Amino acid sequence: MKDFFTNYIKLKRHNFSVALKKAKMAKMCYLFLLPYAIVFAMFFIYPVVASIYYSFTYFNILESPRFLGLSNYISLILEDDIFLIGIKNTFMIAVITGPLGYIASFLFAWLINELPRMVRSIAVVIFYAPSLAGTCYAIFSIVFRGDAYGMVNSRLIEMGLIDSPILFFINPTYMLPICMLVILWMSLGAGFLSFVAGLQGVDPAQIEAGMIDGVKNRWQELWYITLPSMKPMLVFGAVMTITSSFNVCDVTMTLCGYPSTDYAARTIVTHLFDYGYSRFEMGYACAIAVILFLIMVVTNKAIQSLIRRVGT
Repeated sequence: MKDFFTNYIKLKRHNFSVALKKAKMAKMCYLFLLPYAIVFAMFFIYPVVASIYYSFTYFNILESPRFLGLSNYISLILEDDIFLIGIKNTFMIAVITGPLGYIASFLFAWLINELPRMVRSIAVVIFYAPSLAGTCYAIFSIVFRGDAYGMVNSRLIEMGLIDSPILFFINPTYMLPICMLVILWMSLGAGFLSFVAGLQGVDPAQIEAGMIDGVKNRWQELWYITLPSMKPMLVFGAVMTITSSFNVCDVTMTLCGYPSTDYAARTIVTHLFDYGYSRFEMGYACAIAVILFLIMVVTNKAIQSLIRRVGT
């Protein structure tokens, strides 16, 4: 056993010395990477580490952080009923809009890829425009307006299905489904563009070789050639879809108010916004952020492992 540990330590030292020599040889490359590494550490790594630290403290910005241990996490999980509502709503949004938005993005990209070049460019702009959300909220506010002049209410009254207008953005029964509809309509974002780029990068020679090897229709071509050829784009699209699904905040706050009726449209990010920017309880808000971060990391890993099996 002693010889084993001695050899193991020698091997580690040897590997470290080899890595150090390679780093010295490529020091100019690391020098060029240094500005990005500094910016990445300042604006990505440091905020994550700081959030983890502050999540164990009581911190209201004005006073020095006071260490509380696991109190924030215990309060979140065992005492904060509104946070549990936010988790439930967030998972409902992620489970419903995430897969549907991901599949819709890929199918639209696949169909658009078959169009002529000029028509394809116009179609990409048309399908991508809703994700910019500039007029999205205004359109759905008119469609689901809470009086007799709203498009949905006026049509339902004309059909005799209702006697008085439905207050869609105040009634807890309708708030979350409408928000999901808006999120789905806005889901053709960066993932959609990555799918379009990935489909453009599929080598036609692979398709011809597949036809020779026995690929008989477009579905077999999609499964055995197209999808395996664009796995990086599929992973990127999945990451973007998961991130947008779990980060829902603006849609619910803009359409349903802040706070929403009976917290029916509450999400994890809305809860974080409440404690971070309204109450200035930064320690508690950081605990919410850490839980959301862990959920997103675990979900991303699961989805990526699933995508890697495509076409294998």
